[in-house]
Amino acid sequence: MIICFTGTGNSLQVARMLADALGDAIEMIPPAPGLTPPAGERLIWVFPVYSWGVPPVVLRQMKAMADAAFAGREHYCVMTCGDDAGLTDSMWRRAIQRRGGADMGIWSVQMPNTYVLMKGFDTDPDDVARRKLEHAPGRVAEIAKRIAARGRETDVVAGGWAWVKTRIIYPWFVRFAMSPRPFHPNEGCVGCRKCAESCPLGNITMTAAGTPAWGRDCALCLRCYHVCPRHAVAYGKATSGKGQYLNPIFRRRHSS
Repeated sequence: MIICFTGTGNSLQVARMLADALGDAIEMIPPAPGLTPPAGERLIWVFPVYSWGVPPVVLRQMKAMADAAFAGREHYCVMTCGDDAGLTDSMWRRAIQRRGGADMGIWSVQMPNTYVLMKGFDTDPDDVARRKLEHAPGRVAEIAKRIAARGRETDVVAGGWAWVKTRIIYPWFVRFAMSPRPFHPNEGCVGCRKCAESCPLGNITMTAAGTPAWGRDCALCLRCYHVCPRHAVAYGKATSGKGQYLNPIFRRRHSS
């Protein structure tokens, strides 16, 4: 079974390619808290790297699952990242080991950048995004072969200053930079509801005035921002002048 969390569709695309190659079913986060795969079935975790760490929503899902989902079961991880992953692999391994699971192979797949909420962070130019998407199928096919062979390797692009990124920046990011409070609709909002309908956690509701309002249960996946056809979802002033990106599997779904 593949357990997947996705924001703009990059991780879902990878999960679907793995499912096609391995024959595993996909369960999207957030599934039922007591989710327990059939006995003996491996688990493959697929998710985007968050500020060089495991997304809190994924860690929360791990804590909510029954012990039988971990004890004596093989767990694999395929993470998507714009450029590098820091020590996300070590964080994931510790989380699996704490629950008694067998941590097996872990790999990273570079996909188009989606994080735009800080100075210096933006979506990739079209040609860079295209090259990453073209490279992904071959990379995922290679990973699928290693999972089928029960590989235990760590094949992750850690990047420079990995310890600082994961041990210092990630905790700061989770504590101080993941609040949904700065989200608001700007003057371009027409109340189309696409942001609310696409939120994976159902955290966005429509007000009586026909505009979106964000609740507290936010994964900060930015799907609401990237899916808006009028670029009308803002995060304070951080999104001013920034690009938008949806993986092709979402782009087709939300184009109408």
